[in-house]
Amino acid sequence: MLEHLELFFRSIFVDNMVFAVFLGMCSYLAVSKKVSTAVGLGAAVIFVLGVTVPLNWLLDKYLLQDGALVWLGPEYADYDLSFLSFILFIATIATMVQLVEIVVEKFSPSLYNSLGIFLPLIAVNCAILGGSLFMQTRDIPNIGLALNYGVSSGIGWFLAILTIAAIREKIRYSNVPAPLRGLGITFIITGLMGIGFQSFGGMLTGDNEPPEETQSTTVEAQEVQEEKEIKKEIEDKEEAVSYNEAINR
Repeated sequence: MLEHLELFFRSIFVDNMVFAVFLGMCSYLAVSKKVSTAVGLGAAVIFVLGVTVPLNWLLDKYLLQDGALVWLGPEYADYDLSFLSFILFIATIATMVQLVEIVVEKFSPSLYNSLGIFLPLIAVNCAILGGSLFMQTRDIPNIGLALNYGVSSGIGWFLAILTIAAIREKIRYSNVPAPLRGLGITFIITGLMGIGFQSFGGMLTGDNEPPEETQSTTVEAQEVQEEKEIKKEIEDKEEAVSYNEAINR
């Protein structure tokens, strides 16, 4: 449970697709002029990431990894199909995006028209493909964590585009200097938001290294103290011996 929670919050705040690795910036900037449009695209991204990441985890686990085909028989243990990762991942993503496009066009034609070309372009959105590739490189151990990672990454992207859309709607009524209007002020706000999201990383960076360093430092201090006590005892004995010799004389 703790592993799931840490992955969930880390994917949303610390490893945010937009603010940490700058993926999906094209649609983030183009579709963030209205909150309603941003909500629709953000929900679509959450769905696509939540479905494609675990599906691609299954493909990677039982088809693409070196030796993944051993379940077909021992003669397939030496096969390595990892060179097909990009093709299969993109095929899975394109299938899910096509499904989302059909559903949105059927139930919300106004949102479909608002999103325009950016809805089918989710298939080549680097944030979507990046979610599957990060899942692969981080060696996520099971499909539950893969689903968690996909959904949480989508939520992080959704929060990013929703926040910037709300700010851009309000900033229309602000007196922004002429050279910064449009994308200029949007980039500045994005940078400040990125700093704010990264500040949440302090809640998740706790590990066992500081206690181990503290413990080792404590052990070293105890050893030094014991050496000092031994030296002091030897000096006291030497002084006592010299004192007794002086009395005898």
